[in-house]
Amino acid sequence: MINRREFLELTAGAGATLALTPELLLRAHQQSSKLIQRAIPSSGEMLPVISFGARPADPAAIKEVLKTLLDNGGRVVDVLHGGPAGEDGARAAAAELGIQDKFFWTTVVNVQAMPSRGSVPAGPPPMLDAAGVKAQVEEKLARFKVSRIDLAMVSAAANATQFAALRELKKEGRIRYIGVHELLFPANDPTPPFPPTSRLEAIMRNEAVDFIGTDYHLGDRRLEEKVIPLAQERKIGVLSYFAFDRGRIFQRASQTTLPAWAAEFDAKSWAQFFLKYVISHPAVVMARTGTTKASHMLENLNAGMGRLPDEAMRKRMAQFVDALPPTPPPGTQPEIKLPAAVLDRYVGEYVAASGFTATFRRDGDKMIVKPGNNPEATLIARSQTRFQDPRGPVFEFEVDGQGKVIRAFLDQQGPQGVQRLVLERK
Repeated sequence: MINRREFLELTAGAGATLALTPELLLRAHQQSSKLIQRAIPSSGEMLPVISFGARPADPAAIKEVLKTLLDNGGRVVDVLHGGPAGEDGARAAAAELGIQDKFFWTTVVNVQAMPSRGSVPAGPPPMLDAAGVKAQVEEKLARFKVSRIDLAMVSAAANATQFAALRELKKEGRIRYIGVHELLFPANDPTPPFPPTSRLEAIMRNEAVDFIGTDYHLGDRRLEEKVIPLAQERKIGVLSYFAFDRGRIFQRASQTTLPAWAAEFDAKSWAQFFLKYVISHPAVVMARTGTTKASHMLENLNAGMGRLPDEAMRKRMAQFVDALPPTPPPGTQPEIKLPAAVLDRYVGEYVAASGFTATFRRDGDKMIVKPGNNPEATLIARSQTRFQDPRGPVFEFEVDGQGKVIRAFLDQQGPQGVQRLVLERK
């Protein structure tokens, strides 16, 4: 999968004006207006439309990103897909800078009990009861030495008992807002596990939540059909995840020059083009952008400044992107050969919240996996980040702009179709 750095190198050769230096970005920022803010529908509190998705990284790099975020009008730090290491690292960096209290922090509240490390339960892990949910929140409050959490996010697998516990914590002032997150499987996935937003829609209708967070980007606009109108009806804020489609939308645009008409809404790069589409929808309170580079953070923040596309321009943008080369359907790519340097970056142990562990090693030009207590298997490389176990499951690695692996996803067939498991790198 192409990352932002590789994308800029490709398009620079094609004559595109995308290789923006930090100095040019700063100048562009100084010439633009302030970062746009949008109201949380349930309260009216204003938040900047661009947020930072914390991920494991060098502490010095995280400090630079946090300072850039704060100095340029940003305030929200989201940790949903950064894992415990991403949350702890961002909190520690902010505390060292003395700016922890200046941010709006999200946190993840698990809804399933976590077994002891190394054990693999026979069935699905049991759901936490109300006491378990409250204990988890209290542990985080103590660990981060704060009196409250701004936004607690739970998965769409949460039940009524868990939402009741969160509402009680909100009433007590321990958390300020409740959110629910759901991964949106690709539209071209041949075996989706269930209607992509069915669980999310049920919660939106039946529970009092302040936010939903899920995939929404210019290349996949399914949320606009039912979910976003429902969010507007129910006064629920939309938090857009993966506005760059995990980097895949850069790949689609890699051979195309940024259209001149992008200047009509102040987009100076593809990143800003894609972000401005997302935040131009009035239901989107903020779009999360994950990075470990301050220059990328500044470029993303500039997407939330200046003019935004109107409805006519949004349609033009959608038509333009729809005409780009499509994203290949999951699992349909032929086997490819990858250099040892690429395979080596995936070597290591990855652990799910349930305690399931997958260990990867390289053997020559092949990647070997040992999933849980199962025997090892030689994986089939479908892309630079996607590998198939010949027994059926598929592993996909998420890589940041510097080529560092953040986590992996395991897609496997379950009773309801394909199930996705998030694996955090140890």
